[in-house]
Amino acid sequence: MKSLADQLREQMVKPGAKQESSKQNSTGKKAVKTEKQQKNDTEGAPILQVLTEYDNSDHKTMVHFRFDQQTVDFLNQFKIATGVDATKFVAYAVRQFIGAHPELKTIIKQFIQKSYL
Repeated sequence: MKSLADQLREQMVKPGAKQESSKQNSTGKKAVKTEKQQKNDTEGAPILQVLTEYDNSDHKTMVHFRFDQQTVDFLNQFKIATGVDATKFVAYAVRQFIGAHPELKTIIKQFIQKSYL
């Protein structure tokens, strides 16, 4: 069940509705130019496809985090622009961070070994 805000965001994100209104309001060349620019922008961002395809439906545990205002604004704007919610974004980012820094797992293992001695 989607909230009204989610439905409005989806309508704002849909490129078809946006392009039609821009075509009606301006000359054909400008609308075609912005349409091509939008396609190039999304095609040039493979991370957007990875984030969209990332499946966090099996993630059941919730953790509360605090972010600075600039990060919160970015996450909100990112959701409006792409439709990828902050939960999915943060879950993917943390997973990638842990995978990129295996020394973090080593630190945890060493701590557990020391605490059981």
